[in-house]
Amino acid sequence: MISFLRGTVVELLPMRLIIEAAGVGYDVHIPLSTYDKLPQPGQQAKVLTHLQVREDAHILYGFATSEERDLFLLLVNNVSGVGPKLALAVLNGISPVSFRGAVVAGDIAGLSKLKGVGKKTAERIIVELRDKVGVSAAWEAASAKQALTPEEAHVNDAVLALISLGYKQAEAHKVVRAIRDANPKSTVEELVKDALKTL
Repeated sequence: MISFLRGTVVELLPMRLIIEAAGVGYDVHIPLSTYDKLPQPGQQAKVLTHLQVREDAHILYGFATSEERDLFLLLVNNVSGVGPKLALAVLNGISPVSFRGAVVAGDIAGLSKLKGVGKKTAERIIVELRDKVGVSAAWEAASAKQALTPEEAHVNDAVLALISLGYKQAEAHKVVRAIRDANPKSTVEELVKDALKTL
């Protein structure tokens, strides 16, 4: 399995990348979000990859971040009727954070607006992925809508850590906010440690 490629960008188009690594030119299908993050031809780049092996072809899909690749694999491996082409279309229309938020919120209307995703597919995505994206996704999506100051980002990260440990969002936020107000210079680790003592 090819996990990533590091090399020179030879050609870059909105949905396609040709990258030369160790003298071999790889043709890679990419989402628009990855296209935006890659450097111009002639420059060095690293792309995370997923190799799909079919009877008639071996197809490489490339991603700028592990978050993009994780969402792609989540869709392809867990939702019946969603193949690589549709998974790329989803990535073209929504960020991984917003996608997870929409799944947790059961936002069928929002997901059906994505190209290639009808109402039935949106329903299937929500049913099959809701348990897999986790409770923290809704909180993460809500936070992403606001531009957070570094201090707010600390609070946000600490709350996400507590949610992942099984604490309720409202309770975690209240405790972290109180600790943060008392000690404005607290790091994320200190906020989590102090919150655990209180909770």
